[in-house]
Amino acid sequence: MDVPAPTVEVEEVPEPDLPEVAGEAVNVKRDRLLASLTLIAGIGLILAIPFALRAGAEFFLPVTAALVIAIALVPLLEWFERRGVPSGLAAGLCVIIFLAVMAFAVLSIVIPAIDWVALVPERIGKVREALEPVLSLYQSLEKFIDRTISQIPVGSEGGGRTVRIETPNSMLGLLAQSAPHALIQLFFALLVIFFFLAGWTGMRKQTITSRGSFEGALTTARVIQQVVAATSTYLGTITLINVTLGALTATILWWLGMDSPLMWGGIVAVLNYIPYLGPIASAFLLGLGGLMTFDDPWSALLPPAIFVGLHMVEANAITPLVVGKRVKINPLLILLSLSFWAWVWGTTGALLAIPLLIIIKTVFAAAGTPDIAGFLFEHGTLTHAGEEDEKEDSAR
Repeated sequence: MDVPAPTVEVEEVPEPDLPEVAGEAVNVKRDRLLASLTLIAGIGLILAIPFALRAGAEFFLPVTAALVIAIALVPLLEWFERRGVPSGLAAGLCVIIFLAVMAFAVLSIVIPAIDWVALVPERIGKVREALEPVLSLYQSLEKFIDRTISQIPVGSEGGGRTVRIETPNSMLGLLAQSAPHALIQLFFALLVIFFFLAGWTGMRKQTITSRGSFEGALTTARVIQQVVAATSTYLGTITLINVTLGALTATILWWLGMDSPLMWGGIVAVLNYIPYLGPIASAFLLGLGGLMTFDDPWSALLPPAIFVGLHMVEANAITPLVVGKRVKINPLLILLSLSFWAWVWGTTGALLAIPLLIIIKTVFAAAGTPDIAGFLFEHGTLTHAGEEDEKEDSAR
């Protein structure tokens, strides 16, 4: 007896539309190529910017310093405007106050410093006597190294050329050579500060009202307010702390009988704007000044030792308590910013490193920081993109 075989019904699977699949694959590859090219161009631009800033330091440095100072002066400008002072007059008053503070700082530091430099040839003998134990140890070490190197055979070298480096004959000559260029840059920076402050109110209103949506206007206003508040708060607070530290240092040095205590207090206050490196430089200069003032080497160590003690209290107790609540910055970012701007613009760049870091950090915090991984994997270019969707999916 034959049993009929069971019938199996097979569903017909529609064949994929080959042109459509091929078109999607081409679009994906094109998008990936464009993303890669954009990323490469962005990396190239980022690598080129530091060299451009360094090469064009004569223009970019005074402009950047002027903008940072102008942003810090915005609260003072708004204080004048709330009392009915016109914007132009308020901007002029801010510039005059800034110039008065700068003139006091320069006169209290530069003029005594010129006298100290002039006294170096006269007091170098006193410094040498105080450092005699250290110098004798160094000379013994140098003789040992010379004897060791003399035992190593070296090939004969051809006649070399003698290079002579000419230096300015005096501190006054150095100032005379650099003064015209510095005055031009200072005048240009003051003009930038004045016109920025004079047009600040109108520029802010135009920037906010020109946005295409209410949300965009609100975001723009928030970013502007946060940048101004963070920058002015940091610079104002750190200036008050540095001036207090400089005043305490000057008072103690005056009590110890050290010459030009106001100059040393000003040097301490200015160098304290530079994290890490500034206090080290202050301690070194105070040690040199102590050697030029006191006969006893142990007495010469008192000025740097007292400053180090004051700085430890300021850096570990006062500054974190006052500044840390308002502006929180990663120490690694501070070190990287300090190294970068010091390499680009030298000492002035080191002074601007923290304010520039605060401005950039505030803008990124308000607008969204770039997300390279998200950009490569097509999940958006800002860290804010997709975060809410991911939270809802995880909750489900």
